[in-house]
Amino acid sequence: MASREALRAFQSRLANRLQEARTSGAAAAWLAVEAADARYLFPLSQSGEIFPWRSVQPVPHARPWFLGVANLRGGVSGVVDLGAFVKHVPPPSRSELAHNQCRLVAFNEALNINCVVLIDRLMGLKGVESFVASLTPVDDAPEYFGHSYVDSQGVSWQEINLQALAHNSQFLSISA
Repeated sequence: MASREALRAFQSRLANRLQEARTSGAAAAWLAVEAADARYLFPLSQSGEIFPWRSVQPVPHARPWFLGVANLRGGVSGVVDLGAFVKHVPPPSRSELAHNQCRLVAFNEALNINCVVLIDRLMGLKGVESFVASLTPVDDAPEYFGHSYVDSQGVSWQEINLQALAHNSQFLSISA
């Protein structure tokens, strides 16, 4: 019970910091997330609302990474398992406890895509000062990969350009 309250408090603080960063031009540039044991950075200008896990209605004949659709604030949104999509692996089966930690991150409304990505954990906000090195994408990287960054603990973070992802033909082709 205490962990659930702590998680709600963290989400509230994160939502407030996101709003402050968007309105004040603060140094935070990315929403940091974890999916399938990898760390990703979503540009704040391309990120939308963050939702707790909701039950998803499966869609027949869809690719495994397309989990289905969910009702979010009265609208239907497609739900993509980010880790499964990026790594080209089937989505893991998650326990109820694991689903409680998962979040659905919407794309910014300006990107005109009615979709959310499922992530395993929110990691907070990050700015360039959080990293000690930056690497350009490798030649065969997907076009939605931005720079990768390394923090002071040596952990690598991959920037995901959500705008490029929203226009990626593979991402838009959900039929199996």
